[in-house]
Amino acid sequence: MQAAIDYEQLVNAIGDAVVISDKSGAITLWNPAAERMFGFTQEEALGKSLDLIIPERLRGRHWEGYEKTMSTGQTRYGHELLRVPSVHKDGRALSIAFTVALLYSPERELTGVVAVIRDETARFQEDRSLRKRIAELEARVGA
Repeated sequence: MQAAIDYEQLVNAIGDAVVISDKSGAITLWNPAAERMFGFTQEEALGKSLDLIIPERLRGRHWEGYEKTMSTGQTRYGHELLRVPSVHKDGRALSIAFTVALLYSPERELTGVVAVIRDETARFQEDRSLRKRIAELEARVGA
């Protein structure tokens, strides 16, 4: 027998950021993990554009893809983990990984996107340091 699930409690308790945006890209849900990850409170994020967490240099490409997804109802990132740069409220760079799902009204009209996001900044920096060290060692051996 399956117990009823309190989805609001689940979204608020989960360790990954859960962000929902509407068709225009305005944030409609911002869970506590999103607050911790990006530094913006729910009050600061709700109703704002996703530009809040998108580095300025990547916004054009992001919105091109977002608008295409909203017009076609298709995304290639539904099952694929997407790794991209992001930005914290204090301006520092973040490396995030996320999956997205399209959201629909009961009438099957596309209403927005939900992203489940994990901060991979530490892992990304560690990988970059290891690659640099390997390159240094290879250069030494090849010299």
